[in-house]
Amino acid sequence: MATNKDAEAAVLSEDKATSAPPMGFKVIVREFMRDKLALFSLILLIAILGTVFIWSFIIDQDVVQTVSLWDSYLPPMAMSEDPMFEGTRYILGTDSAGRDIFGLLLIGARNSLLLGWTVTVVTSAIGIVVGILAAYYAGLVDNIVMRIIDFITILPQLMIIIIFVTIVPNYNVATFAGILILFNWHGQARFIRGRALTVGRLDFISASKTMGTPSIVIMLREMMPNISSLIIVNLTLNFAGSIGLETGLSYLGFGLPTGTPSLGTLVSYATNPDILENKAWVWLPASTLILVLVLCINYVGRALQRAADAKQRLG
Repeated sequence: MATNKDAEAAVLSEDKATSAPPMGFKVIVREFMRDKLALFSLILLIAILGTVFIWSFIIDQDVVQTVSLWDSYLPPMAMSEDPMFEGTRYILGTDSAGRDIFGLLLIGARNSLLLGWTVTVVTSAIGIVVGILAAYYAGLVDNIVMRIIDFITILPQLMIIIIFVTIVPNYNVATFAGILILFNWHGQARFIRGRALTVGRLDFISASKTMGTPSIVIMLREMMPNISSLIIVNLTLNFAGSIGLETGLSYLGFGLPTGTPSLGTLVSYATNPDILENKAWVWLPASTLILVLVLCINYVGRALQRAADAKQRLG
């Protein structure tokens, strides 16, 4: 009799295990397998990032940026005409100074991606902290935070960033990143605060406060997991936006310091009508790479959002 009961219990436990909803990493894999476009975007994004970061550290940046007037505006796959670079073939051609476009593209993409990711992580971290604090404490704290955010929002931020870039002494990459962070955290804070306010009014949050649970525990273990999907979406969109902002400012001449390659500086060659029409190999690769990166990041972010939403529904 006991043997039959044990067998029935084993069968029931197997059925529960079989019917249990997928959790954690399995949910993410399932979402990507369902969305072939997101899966293709993820594979392509990994391939681009791997190529950029591995190859850009292998090539010699000094050689890539060496000026060679003999090789000015060579078309793609052309051989070098400079005796110093004899036998060199330029995959994507050269610019006005005879520099290798392919090498500049790799180094510029690395610089743009590193800067964009740094700005994204820091601004998102500040936004999450400020937004959750404002929503949790509400009242006077929320009013003060929102008035500061409102003030920053109404400022002509692009013009102020350009002014800062122009007047700041000892301007370098770190300075540029700091300026972008200074004027980009408020959007994330407002976004997170809006959702955190809704979560903060739920019954289980009130119950935790009544039970005397420490505020930091409530914010980290109860509020943050319930807005994880928004955080993921915000992170991916902010990453794409940071890349776009950096390349846009570099295109205008107010981005990374002079001599530091970026995708924006390559695209800025298109301001010359002759290059825009007759020498597309100078600016088109960087423009195409920016477009592909932004699209891939957005599609991957949407799949991660669906996975986070599914995990929240499953508890």
